[in-house]
Amino acid sequence: MKRRDTLKAIALGTLSGTALLTASCNTNEPANNSSPAAGSGPDRMKEEAEHEAKLKAMPDFFTPHEMATITVLADIIIPKDDISGSATDAKVPEFISFIVKEMTYYQTPLRGGLKWLDNHALKQYQKAFIALTQQQQITIIDAIAYPEKAASNMQQGVSFFNLIRNLTVTAFYTSEMGVKDLGYVGNQPNEWKGVPADVLAQYQLAYSEQEIKICI
Repeated sequence: MKRRDTLKAIALGTLSGTALLTASCNTNEPANNSSPAAGSGPDRMKEEAEHEAKLKAMPDFFTPHEMATITVLADIIIPKDDISGSATDAKVPEFISFIVKEMTYYQTPLRGGLKWLDNHALKQYQKAFIALTQQQQITIIDAIAYPEKAASNMQQGVSFFNLIRNLTVTAFYTSEMGVKDLGYVGNQPNEWKGVPADVLAQYQLAYSEQEIKICI
């Protein structure tokens, strides 16, 4: 199973199953088929909007080199395929850059992990991680991507990769692109057309004209 397919299966499993809504008999309220205006979103409390603006105004935590490394890692974790774009196409690095301002406890493990990654790359290939060939990068990632197979001296790398992978998957599969990639449509109302005629006939039942008029 491809790595991306595995991540997709995990992400899909965390979403609730689609609930089908059925129409009930209601003689007072007409059906409302209107939908929100295009581009509208959930209302934000004033305090929430102010807090978000404050976070966005804060200087970036990561250095340009660290952001470049996060970008490479994100696309290794979720590369572009025939269905959708890569993690960077879904702006995953921007999400990670923003989230560490809100959740500052991520800052030290992420910075430490990025430093570990470069140090390991220097020991192996005498270059920083982003300067390696794609195959060299994958070789390093494969050594830390599977905790049960990783060597004991790679545990810091394993912990870091678990964290960056979790953040990447969360960011991607909660983006518009990621949700479309999953094919998840959420709760969708349906149109109930009554019990099928053959079932009614089986039990020798039938709708009255009033029931058909009001409920179906």
